[in-house]
Amino acid sequence: MKTVRILLLMLLVVMLSGCGYNAIQQQDEAVKAQWSEVLNQYQRRADLVPNLVNTVKGYAAHEEKVFTEVTDARSRVGNIQINADDPDSLAKFQAAQGQLTGALSRLMAVSENYPNLKADGLFQNLQAQLEGTENRITVARNRYIQAVQQYNTLIRTFPNNLTAKMFGYQPKPSFTVENEKAISTAPTVDFGNSAPANPAPAASAH
Repeated sequence: MKTVRILLLMLLVVMLSGCGYNAIQQQDEAVKAQWSEVLNQYQRRADLVPNLVNTVKGYAAHEEKVFTEVTDARSRVGNIQINADDPDSLAKFQAAQGQLTGALSRLMAVSENYPNLKADGLFQNLQAQLEGTENRITVARNRYIQAVQQYNTLIRTFPNNLTAKMFGYQPKPSFTVENEKAISTAPTVDFGNSAPANPAPAASAH
């Protein structure tokens, strides 16, 4: 009886292997690994925000509205309980990241009016880190999209779909097109032509 059970177990293992069980496991883990990298890069960006805000504030303290927008957007990102397998949760995550991207763009635009800020070594270093982080986010996000696509294709293909259904594997959501554009646009950090920090006041009429 014991021998029969062992044979049946071995047969089941062979059948599951032939129906893509191992491949589904591998792809599922690949998606999780890529998602961890996405979060890692977004966290890297969030970590830059306080130093960016404080540095800009040192030269443009009166731009309080912009500082508040950036701080609030960063807070919303940090407060989201993200579940990448839930479409609604992923959509909220995308929306929050898009808001932070927009707020950072406005922060960097403010710096255009302050030549002394742009010449600050710390600010230049933070700018370079932000640019590098945005590039890493783009790469990580694209790799995640590819991993999800491969996984979803695998579990929808016969006979893998039978195995996936048996073990409860569902298609995973990915970044949507409309939100993809918003969060794939890096904040503007072009320090080309700048306006004078303190425009000369207009001469009063006598």
